[in-house]
Amino acid sequence: MLTGRVTTEKEAVVRIQVLGPAEEVAWVEAALDTGYDGFLTLPPSLIRDLALPFAGTARATLGDGNEVKMDLFLAGVVWEEEPCEVLVLAAEGGVLLGMAMLAGSRVTLDVEDDGMVTIESLAGVRSVH
Repeated sequence: MLTGRVTTEKEAVVRIQVLGPAEEVAWVEAALDTGYDGFLTLPPSLIRDLALPFAGTARATLGDGNEVKMDLFLAGVVWEEEPCEVLVLAAEGGVLLGMAMLAGSRVTLDVEDDGMVTIESLAGVRSVH
């Protein structure tokens, strides 16, 4: 289970570990973005710091409807206490955790200042009930 908090700006955020190919590690605070269907966005500076390998380009539709071409990279992420490889979209701004990363999870939000955010595996939840 992964826990986080709701900020005063009403963003649900969690801290996750992002891993580079040579065992570089960065802890990042990622905002949950249900409008983003990918795994994770990271700023280009962090992608460089972690020396993430380039994986190609993809077309992305921004929140304002504009379509742009963006670079993709491979990164490790510790998810459900296990490292897994995900595609990372290079994007300026904050770190976003998308729906592909949340697939197979139950997300619970207490939407109030400093409210609790909980992400847990559906497999684990269903085996308890």
